[in-house]
Amino acid sequence: MTITDPSPSTAVDDPAFADPTGDAPALSSSPRQVARRSVGWIVVGIIAVLIAGIGFLATGGRVGAGIPLDAANPAPAGAKALVEVLRQQGVDVTTASSLAQVRDLAPGDGTILVYDPQGYLDENRFTELQTHASTLVVVDPGFAALQSLAPDVHNGGAASRTGTLTASCDIPAANRAETAEPTAKSPTLRISAGGTGAGSTGCFPTGDGGFAFVSNAANGATIHLVGSPSILENEGIVRAGNAALALNLLGEHRSLVWYLPTFRDVAPSGAPDLNALTPGWVTPLVLLLIVAFIAAAVWRGRRFGPLVVENLPVVVRSGETMEGRARLYQRSSARLRALDSLRIGAIGRLGATVGLPSTASVAEVCDTVAALTGTDRGTVRDLLVDAQPRTDAQLVSLSDRLARLESATLSAVTPANDRPTGRMDL
Repeated sequence: MTITDPSPSTAVDDPAFADPTGDAPALSSSPRQVARRSVGWIVVGIIAVLIAGIGFLATGGRVGAGIPLDAANPAPAGAKALVEVLRQQGVDVTTASSLAQVRDLAPGDGTILVYDPQGYLDENRFTELQTHASTLVVVDPGFAALQSLAPDVHNGGAASRTGTLTASCDIPAANRAETAEPTAKSPTLRISAGGTGAGSTGCFPTGDGGFAFVSNAANGATIHLVGSPSILENEGIVRAGNAALALNLLGEHRSLVWYLPTFRDVAPSGAPDLNALTPGWVTPLVLLLIVAFIAAAVWRGRRFGPLVVENLPVVVRSGETMEGRARLYQRSSARLRALDSLRIGAIGRLGATVGLPSTASVAEVCDTVAALTGTDRGTVRDLLVDAQPRTDAQLVSLSDRLARLESATLSAVTPANDRPTGRMDL
């Protein structure tokens, strides 16, 4: 029996069944599929760029500034230039990062420079520093330093006058320098009314009663208060008389301890809480990540529909299950898996049609079906086992050929069909 197809699709004409030794057609996803799969990574990249941009703006683009006024820091905010010049002039400069090191290094007749912008030292520790040196230079003193060393001096806010300042005092180091030039908006120091009895002398007036430098003699030690750290920085040491002022203040004695307090100098007051140990940038970063997570959840999340009340047991129609599985196969482009599902059902039905037991192998089914329909055994096996669809059109074509093979097999075994059995064209 010969069964013809209005639109035959032979294994020779179909590119899916081309010679395996030839070049197979390339498989590639469409631009729309690639874009759909890459949406998540694109969003992650955008979030990363935003975080980097926020960090850059928060730091003002400053990278590698180092520790301010560090004796070994060559950056603009460091003080390596001043320290090297002092050493060339014969001053023995040693660095310390804790009060314990200061006790070991500082001789009683030397100079100690203290810069404590974080406020690690309390009044008692500043009082102790006076006993370890003849001259104590405090840069940008805070409340604790002023209360301990010069009670008649307090912070005066930012300077109201910028540019070069003249000494206008009788302090030897300031007179030799003659001028000084701190940066704009530098902190200033003010002497309280009636405080002259305490021995505080202001130099380099900045206007509104403020001074860039104050000197005080108390408890047998000379206290020099430098309002602005920019006078000693690498970037500002070359302006006006800043270098002369710094060298005269710090080069008065042959030994100098360059002391930058650290967290180890904080007086014990119980275990620190989490807020004290957490850097300032952690909280904004955590909030940004939470916002990004919520946005991603809203974007990718699925909304629940209204509740539906159904009587149990629920009967799901086979057509719905078949349609749902087909849509899953289509969404994931699982053409071979979909065809295998069709083949499993077809092989079972063909075996039952030709009278083979359920334990019969696929090879036996192929041989029997080929003999009954007059079709080449290789063509039947290729249709039931070997062929792999690479496009949706090839999947539909193979599905149609399976249906025709089942129809031809059923016609071949039907007794009422008196037509002669001929070769089937698949």
